[in-house]
Amino acid sequence: MTREQLFPPINPYETGRLALDGTHIMYWEQSGNPHGVPVVFLHGGPGAGATPVHRRFFDPSAYRVIIFDQRGAGRSEPQGELTNNTTQDLIDDIEALRVHLGIDRWMVFGGSWGSTLALAYGQAHPDRCIGMVLRGIFLGRQQELDWFLYGMKTVFPENWNRLVEQLTIEERSDILTAYHQRLMNTDPRIHLPAARAWSAFEGSCSTLLPSPETVAAFSSDALAYALSRIETHYFVNDLFMEEDQLLKGIDRIREIPGVIVQGRYDMVCPITSANALHEAWPEAEYVVVPDAGHSAMEPGIRAALIRASERLKHRR
Repeated sequence: MTREQLFPPINPYETGRLALDGTHIMYWEQSGNPHGVPVVFLHGGPGAGATPVHRRFFDPSAYRVIIFDQRGAGRSEPQGELTNNTTQDLIDDIEALRVHLGIDRWMVFGGSWGSTLALAYGQAHPDRCIGMVLRGIFLGRQQELDWFLYGMKTVFPENWNRLVEQLTIEERSDILTAYHQRLMNTDPRIHLPAARAWSAFEGSCSTLLPSPETVAAFSSDALAYALSRIETHYFVNDLFMEEDQLLKGIDRIREIPGVIVQGRYDMVCPITSANALHEAWPEAEYVVVPDAGHSAMEPGIRAALIRASERLKHRR
């Protein structure tokens, strides 16, 4: 029988903190089988952090599951820190963690921004990747940022109105700059309302059907602050990548077994990006879930991701 449900909850068998430089300290953990196939989970955002449920995409008897929080996110410190926080820094951090844990090659599993980082890491270090499972594709292109800030209004006008209600009419023509300025302000009376609104907007547009639980999680101050602050930092810097960089670099990962999972009605990362990746990388399996949005917890997305991890769990 094909498995479609998450594996049972598990606790890490090891956790640690890795000093990355004079500023950042990475939280990392390992769970599952210490002798299993290594898989590294790359969370979204940037800035969202990882959670215990992310361990449950993998058969704990077959996988050595490595999860970490990216710079400034989750349990990594300092939270929300932007110094030396770029895509290249995160790529280097993944390599530093691999070396620290004594892993030669591993599976790379990431969704949303995690798919971006997975592609960037894979193209920088293809010899370290056994395979790749990518969900909710985000390629870091200007058209994707424009859609997030303005295009989603065509489907979620009420949510968009809540996003911009604290902006002046003039500021609404450049939402990113207006929010970035607020989020960089040291006064919590200014940056916290902006953080809550930005994060709630993303959460409220992430599922096919309304999910109060998702919105509540995204609206919590701890998540909202790091997510919105780091996300706008990356957005104003064009994700620290050249336009179409990831599509242009596909030849470097073409021979790596890959699975692309995309919700048909993903409004945060529309299917046009997954389709562009599929056209550039036809060797990868492409799975379109017909009744899903963006969230990895959508039933169809969750099932497709688990099926992918099950098919690849015997690779070395």
